Amino acid sequence: MPKRKKSCAEKEKVGAQCKHTKVEVACHTSVLSFDDPESLFRSLISPITPEVFFREYWEQKPLLIQRNDPVLAAYYQSLFQLSDLEELCGQGLYYGHDIHTCRSVKGKKKILNKDGKVNYVQLKRDFEHKKATIQFLQPQRFKEELWKIQEKLECYFGSLVGSNVYITPQGSQGLPPHYDDVEVFILQLEGQKHWRLYKPTMHLAQEYNVEPEDKIGDPTHEFILKPGDLLYFPRGTIHQADTPHEFSHSTHLTISTYQTYSWGHFLMDAMPGLVCDTAKEDVLLRTSIPRQLLMQVDLSDSTKNLSSLLRRVADHVENSRDLRPCNMKKDFIMNRLPPCLGPDSRPLAPGGELPKLGSKIRLLFKDHVVFTVEPDQDCSVSTVQSPWYAWARGSAGFSLKICFSSQQIHGLRFPLSYLDALKQIWKSGTVNVKELNLGSDEEKENLALSLWTECLIEVI
Repeated sequence: MPKRKKSCAEKEKVGAQCKHTKVEVACHTSVLSFDDPESLFRSLISPITPEVFFREYWEQKPLLIQRNDPVLAAYYQSLFQLSDLEELCGQGLYYGHDIHTCRSVKGKKKILNKDGKVNYVQLKRDFEHKKATIQFLQPQRFKEELWKIQEKLECYFGSLVGSNVYITPQGSQGLPPHYDDVEVFILQLEGQKHWRLYKPTMHLAQEYNVEPEDKIGDPTHEFILKPGDLLYFPRGTIHQADTPHEFSHSTHLTISTYQTYSWGHFLMDAMPGLVCDTAKEDVLLRTSIPRQLLMQVDLSDSTKNLSSLLRRVADHVENSRDLRPCNMKKDFIMNRLPPCLGPDSRPLAPGGELPKLGSKIRLLFKDHVVFTVEPDQDCSVSTVQSPWYAWARGSAGFSLKICFSSQQIHGLRFPLSYLDALKQIWKSGTVNVKELNLGSDEEKENLALSLWTECLIEVI
C-alpha cells in the first residue's frame, strides 16, 4: 500500500513533474467538488455523508459504495488509465522508484521488477504473458487532478495522504492476502475487480503483514468493484483482490492515510516535552532515581513510583491543556503536497498595496499555513520565551521564500507575544491591521508586512 515518505528534494522533483510531464487525457467534467477540503471529501463518499461515515465506518468496518453512474465512471477513468503508461514510460520511469511489478503465487508476493529504466514494450509483455500487476507509485506527480484530490484530502485529514495505481491483468492477482497500517480508499477506474475482505486478526494494525490463506477463514465481504465504485476499509482489514477472466484488466487507485497517526504515536512524540515541562514545576520528577537502578534485572519495585510520576505528568497536561507534538507536525509540514495552482500559474510574488495600519488583510492558503510553538532552536541562554513559528510549504509554481530541505526547516519566526495576533489572522476572514492584538502600532505593521512579503496575506 502507499507510503508517503519522501525527501524534500524528491518533493521538489515531484512538483516539477506535475507541472511539466502530466499526461493529457480527454476532458471530463469533474463530479468532485474542489471548493474546499470538506466539500471534496463529501463529494468523494457521496451519497454517504461524512457524519455517517465517521460515526459508523471510520476505523470500524468496510464501506462499499456502488454507484452505476456513467458520468462518474467516465470521470474516474480519466484519472488514470493503462494507456497512460506508454507516454509516461517515454518520459523516463524507473523500477523501484516509479514502477513495481508483482504477482501473487501460492500465497506469496513474487517481485517481477527489472533493473533500471522501464521499457514499455517489456512492461506490457510482462503484463500480458507473466500476468504481472503494475503498481504505479504516487501518480499525482503526473496527473494534476490526482494532485488536487490528494492535496485537498491532506488538508481535510490533517495527515499525509499517499496514492498508488494498481493495474492487474485478467485472471490474475497482484498481492496475497494481507493487511495494512493505513486507512484505505479504493476508487475503481477501469474494468472490474473481485474483492474479498476478512475479519482482522489485528484491529487497527500498526504494520503491514501477509496472512496465510488457510488461517484467515471465510470472507466477511465479497463483491465486484466496477468503474465509479468506491471502497473503504480500516487499517488491519485483511484483503485480497483479483481481476475476473471476463475483463482484459482492472485499474484502481488506492488512496491511503493515517499511517503512524494513532494516539500511541502522538504520545510518543509529545511525551518528552510533557515530562520536561512537568519537571520544571514538580520537584518529584527532579529527584534522583535509586542507586544502581539501571544495573538491576528486575525493576518491578520501581513500577509503583513510575506510575505515580506518570499520573503527575497527566495532571500537568490536564491543568495546562498544552500538547506539542513536534516530529509529527514537522513530518506533515515537510512532506505534504503544496496547493495545486494549475499548469499555467505564475510564481507567486507580493503584489498590490503594502499593508499599513489602516489596511484590511486576509490570510491566503489558510489550509497550508501551520503555526506551532517550540523551544528556542538557537539554545540561547538569553532567550526566556519560546519562539512562535509560521510555516508554509513552497514548490514549483508556489515560490515562497519559506522553503524546506531534508536537513533544516526555515520559517517565519516571531516572539511569543505575537501569538494572539497570529491566531486572530488565522481565525478571521478579514481583519484590520490596527485591530491586531499587539502592543504597538509598529508591531502590528511589522507583522502584516512580514506575512505580505511571503505572499501569506493579501490586502483587501
